[in-house]
Amino acid sequence: MDPYATLGVAKDADADTIKKAYRRMARQYHPDVNPDPAAQDKFKEVSAAYEVLSDPEKRRMYDLGGDPFRSAQGFGQGAGFSFTDIMDAFFSGQTGGGGRGPRPRQRRGQDALVRLDIDLADAAFGSTHALKVDTAVVCSTCAGSGAAAGTSPVTCETCHGRGEVQHVQRSFLGEIRTVRPCHTCRGYGEVITDPCRECAGDGRVRSRRNLNVKIPAGVDTGTRVQLTGEGEIGPGGGQPGDLYVEINVRPHPQFTRRGTDLLCSVIVPMTAAALGTTLTLPLLEADLGEDHDESTTLEVKPGTQSGTETVIRGQGVPSLRDGRRGDLVVTVVVETPTRLDARQSELLTELAQLRQESSVEGRLQESSKSVFDRLKDAFR
Repeated sequence: MDPYATLGVAKDADADTIKKAYRRMARQYHPDVNPDPAAQDKFKEVSAAYEVLSDPEKRRMYDLGGDPFRSAQGFGQGAGFSFTDIMDAFFSGQTGGGGRGPRPRQRRGQDALVRLDIDLADAAFGSTHALKVDTAVVCSTCAGSGAAAGTSPVTCETCHGRGEVQHVQRSFLGEIRTVRPCHTCRGYGEVITDPCRECAGDGRVRSRRNLNVKIPAGVDTGTRVQLTGEGEIGPGGGQPGDLYVEINVRPHPQFTRRGTDLLCSVIVPMTAAALGTTLTLPLLEADLGEDHDESTTLEVKPGTQSGTETVIRGQGVPSLRDGRRGDLVVTVVVETPTRLDARQSELLTELAQLRQESSVEGRLQESSKSVFDRLKDAFR
């Protein structure tokens, strides 16, 4: 068998060309991919050819006319064949064939989450708040290196800076080589022999910081505001994560929010509801301070019933998306007097007689009416 002809490479091919040719043919003839018995035989030939050409000593022996398998009994039996090479053919060397190198000591930090309680007006119209957050920051003593002052990390003597070590185990396939992170340096390739006393070699310490967070108009409970790069500093002084501020809106004594609409109730006396009146109502903007003392007028029509709703357009909460304001929905609550003096009782009694309501019978209100019935009632 000519290993050069089997792999389809020239006799002066370099190691990378030989490895690429082997990977291409191994993917084609591997038993897990091609169950044809002929393909299995071809895979053995390809593997044997690569075993010769990937080993400089065996390749030199073959080029000189010797038998590179003279000290072995065939493929897979003490021939020094690497199972990792087979896996590399399918995963492009990602299973541990070496070459991954040491992992970086600097890594991105975690994201952080804090909660902020704000008033309804601040959530509706936007505001800026001061925050105190406890997060990891770069150690000022070692500047993130993790080593004590005047020292620096040294190359790991176990893996010689590679960050990984190779283990060889014999099996029926031959020698199976696996690559694992070095237990001495934990895969970094370097060892901190004299850690910084301030951060214990981590390169970061916890500290309290003051931040100003700008709350956009229209946020609601559960909204999260992202502050890029204000989270935890990563190990070794790595890139910081992000800080998320989760909003919680405090209940308002007068207004209730429903989406972008504001709901409120106004109490009017029975006489005002019967005769009609005009009221002045403060808006939510009044909570922002004296410079925002805004109000609106509400017309209570004569005969207004308790529970009547009036919609005032454009006086709600701005939308977080496009800034359009919702509506203010005002519910009228008619207040019935509970304490009457003699003159008031006399006047109400006279009114009841005039309206023929001195003696009334209770009647049940219909739960629902058709459109036609409501039109008849309106014309009546």
